Amino acid sequence: MAHNSSNSTAAVDGGPHRVNSPRYSGSMTRRAHSFKRKNNNNNNINEIELQINSPRSPLAPAEGSLLKRNNLHHHHNHHLSHKEKRNKFGQWVFFLFCGVCLFVGLLKICATAWWFRSSVHSTRESVQELSDSINNRNLMDQSSHGYAHREGANEVERTLKMVTAGMIDSHTDMAVESGIWFNPNYENFTQCIDLPRIHKKLDAKTNGYILVNANGGLNQMRFGICDMVAVAKIMKATLVLPSLDHTSYWGDASGFKDLFDWKHFIETLKGDIEVVERLPPAYAETEPFSKTPISWSKTSYYKNEVLPLLKQHKVIYFTHSDSRLANNGIPSSIQKLRCRVNYRALKYSSPIEEFGNKLISRLRQNDESPYLALHLRYEKDMLAFTGCSHNLTAEEDEELRQMRHEVGHWKEKEINGTERRLTGGCPLTPRETSLLLRALDFPSQTRIYLVAGESYGRGSMKYLEDDFPNIFSHSSLSSKEELNPYKNHQNMLAGIDYIVALQSDIFLYTYDGNMAKAVQGHRRFENFKKTINPDKANFVKLVDKLDEGKISWKKFRSKVKVLHKERMGAPYLRERGEFPKLEESFYANPMPGCICETKQD
Repeated sequence: MAHNSSNSTAAVDGGPHRVNSPRYSGSMTRRAHSFKRKNNNNNNINEIELQINSPRSPLAPAEGSLLKRNNLHHHHNHHLSHKEKRNKFGQWVFFLFCGVCLFVGLLKICATAWWFRSSVHSTRESVQELSDSINNRNLMDQSSHGYAHREGANEVERTLKMVTAGMIDSHTDMAVESGIWFNPNYENFTQCIDLPRIHKKLDAKTNGYILVNANGGLNQMRFGICDMVAVAKIMKATLVLPSLDHTSYWGDASGFKDLFDWKHFIETLKGDIEVVERLPPAYAETEPFSKTPISWSKTSYYKNEVLPLLKQHKVIYFTHSDSRLANNGIPSSIQKLRCRVNYRALKYSSPIEEFGNKLISRLRQNDESPYLALHLRYEKDMLAFTGCSHNLTAEEDEELRQMRHEVGHWKEKEINGTERRLTGGCPLTPRETSLLLRALDFPSQTRIYLVAGESYGRGSMKYLEDDFPNIFSHSSLSSKEELNPYKNHQNMLAGIDYIVALQSDIFLYTYDGNMAKAVQGHRRFENFKKTINPDKANFVKLVDKLDEGKISWKKFRSKVKVLHKERMGAPYLRERGEFPKLEESFYANPMPGCICETKQD
């Protein structure tokens, strides 16, 4: 800045650079011509030197009259006064320029501070505007068993509370966090499962009674019950309250009344089918006709092949209930009924509901803090069933193989686990899950609820627990006394986990099993709550490249984000397949059928 100032001043003065430099303050002198004067008292001659203050001053003559010298001296003084004024003027210009520079610098500093404060303020205002817009939006019906999720403004409030709590420590992090926890856009979609205002009343006459054994685990039984209600509607039959499977891997002796609010179930469905607690006395001694329905059947199968059997025997017993109705090609009224059963009629029993909500309160710590529900299906039975043993020891792999051969109804015995993993058929390991969460920018303080049993393998949870220490489960959030009623009742504990997972801010599943299908489908129905569906096949290939040093963490993180950009639970139509097993499950994505797109004005 000083250098520029000196140039400017020199240009004004028109003199040499050194003279007017701010680093030089003294006057310039040079030796002038001298003149000699004779002294009257003696013949000595004195030599007199003139000091001229400017190198640009005219030279005095060596001889001349006193008048000339006086005139010269007067002319020199006049020129000197004019030059001093010009020099002072240049200095004032320079000081003025420096002052302006200083003022501009201070102004810039103040402006920067003001901009930072205003940017923070504007961000909060934008968050508030988002809150207001969400509050003013016409939200979808949230009538499913009191599971309604407090959305919109509360998401923003939780984000702001995270700032206050120190979970987000900068303006940039706040924006990132907001992006993580917000739900996909669903404003053009709505639930559409209600009975029409004008509909045919239920015929009091029945074609017979259906007994059902709902087989499998909790969610497999849940799907089966929904299908059997639909089958009863198709055949105009009466459904007896279903019995549950007590011979599955878990060996849970819980009954329908233990798991579900059975009175609510009967009352909710009274406009669709008749449900009775037990067979009426007139048929109590009747031997039921046993039948295993064909999987993935259409309505025509039940009308043409099963209904005649029901009319003949009056009581029919379905030995299996899971996957007995196709995902697609079913009348709209039947699809809507399946959803009314799943999302309205199948309400969990009061003890399960209350305990689940209690865990949610403890997990949020009463401050509406967000949490992620992680269905980490890295349990022994699942690994044995799928043949997956990546990163396990040889002894652990052999133990899984033996278990697979011991379970008779598991058809696949010899499985290439490596090949299955690379095609996306294996649950993600806890370490792979941690890498996924980190790559998607979840902070280490994220609260995670494990929707699963104990992970298999010695030290398998270490990576996940080291990266995300705030991991909870129904066991860690409860006392032994609270868990005693659910001892040896895995289906009831699964019901508790279902409630916590359904109300979570984000649900992430590492294997596409029945729990994952049930929860993600329910979350779609409840306003498309954010659900992360990992692209396991491509993701594990990226993990292998990272482990082999073929890609950097930065590139890995970028590729993972791109890979999952469209896998966050946003609305899309259910995917069909060439075969029923290759189709997307109706219960994983009830659209079309139970979620409809609204018309835009």
